Amino acid sequence: MASENHPQGFLHHGRQPVGKRAAHQRVHDWAEIWQPDWDGAQLRTQGERCMDCGTPTCMAGCPLGNLIPDWNDLVSKDDWRRALERLHATNNFPEFTGYTCPAPCESACVLAVNDDPVTIKDIERAIVDRGWAEGWIRPQPPSHETGFQIAIVGSGPAGLAAAQQLRRVGHRVTVLERDDALGGLMTYGIPDFKFSKSRVERRVQQLMDEGIAFETNVELGRDVPLDELRARFDAVGLAVGAQRPREVPLPGASLGGIRYAMPYLVRANRRRAERRIMDDPTLDADGKRVVVLGGGDTGADCVATALRQGAREVVQISIREQPPHERPRDNPWPELPKTYHKSYAQEEGAVEAFGVDTTAFVDESDDGSVDALLAERVKWRYNARGRRVAKDVIERDLRIPCDLALIAIGFRGPDADWAPTAGLALSDDETVRADGRLMTSMEGVFVGGDAHVGASLVVTAIADGRDMARGIDQHLRGESSLPSSLRTPNPALETA
Repeated sequence: MASENHPQGFLHHGRQPVGKRAAHQRVHDWAEIWQPDWDGAQLRTQGERCMDCGTPTCMAGCPLGNLIPDWNDLVSKDDWRRALERLHATNNFPEFTGYTCPAPCESACVLAVNDDPVTIKDIERAIVDRGWAEGWIRPQPPSHETGFQIAIVGSGPAGLAAAQQLRRVGHRVTVLERDDALGGLMTYGIPDFKFSKSRVERRVQQLMDEGIAFETNVELGRDVPLDELRARFDAVGLAVGAQRPREVPLPGASLGGIRYAMPYLVRANRRRAERRIMDDPTLDADGKRVVVLGGGDTGADCVATALRQGAREVVQISIREQPPHERPRDNPWPELPKTYHKSYAQEEGAVEAFGVDTTAFVDESDDGSVDALLAERVKWRYNARGRRVAKDVIERDLRIPCDLALIAIGFRGPDADWAPTAGLALSDDETVRADGRLMTSMEGVFVGGDAHVGASLVVTAIADGRDMARGIDQHLRGESSLPSSLRTPNPALETA
């Protein structure tokens, strides 16, 4: 039964998120951190808080341009199936975003001007969860075949979104994945406790049932050259991600026990999945003093993984100063607020250190492995563009004990050493260069996701993958009925 609908529900109801399981309980297991059950009545009430805005800025805050007011309204009226249809209209995999996205849409919600925003992420997650539970999500094979064959390289969010879009308009699609499992970083990069791999597996099965072919253990440049794909297929889409880490040019960086975040997370995920792993004890945190360099999402995932592996202590270092609790005056709505909040991982018991600039890794026991980090506590000075230009040292000679240092300071671009040899032009930031249709410097070869935009959010990858699919479809047929996201302006995509 539908709840009584308040036209001004935001005046009647406060924000009431579904939330996460208690930190002191979840840190001891690998189950998802989110509350497993949600109350439909509570979420209908939360949907009523949506303000029927004249300009729904939440949609502008979402790279996909999700029809957020539509499905908020439908949930408030207990019409979950139509809400799912509106959700899928712009997002192929709303559970990918509902469980992992930091929700820039909520920051852009009009209510966030002076109140708590609508629980958009909770509602999105609940809609798709109910869709699976009710059996509403089914394969949608095309009604006709175009005869065109397309290769998509990479099975992360961008690659899977592009593949599904292209298949649904009748193209034959083959997805090539370099790992032994499908899903890209959704499978091996994001820990199970943040996103269950069963959610990837059932989407992959849906795509298989729609007629998409998958090949694993095939790496572009190693197992198959780009020229061969161009000869075999009518078009090629590159969705190879951006996993090349930023280096740390510091004294002692070559010591044992200093590792990049992604190999550490991949090993932990492979171990959880009972798949073959490298026999490398330095990539396990059990009993160790762990220091994570980097305050972003990847760093948080390293922190939470290390805690579950039984680390003796975990310290997370951020080179930036601690953000304020209130939104700064130069950070107005609807920008993503630059305010302080504990990550889900910090809630579980790690030590936070802000404004700390690491200066060296040291081996005090002379055994070839790191024993401590040397650092300075600093206050940064910024230029007009917000970039760090100088630092004032507040405290010198900080020593942080460390048996395992995990580097999570971001990514430089795709692992694409083969690209220049193959004839692909790269941008200054080492991503693959593309035009408005997302075609690269090579005719018929397109790029989408992190390989195009740089390391970013899952929602951005899906949006860019959908735009790549539209560009490919338009290239092959001269026009396309596939929608564009907010990532790419329509005039650019309409250029022949």
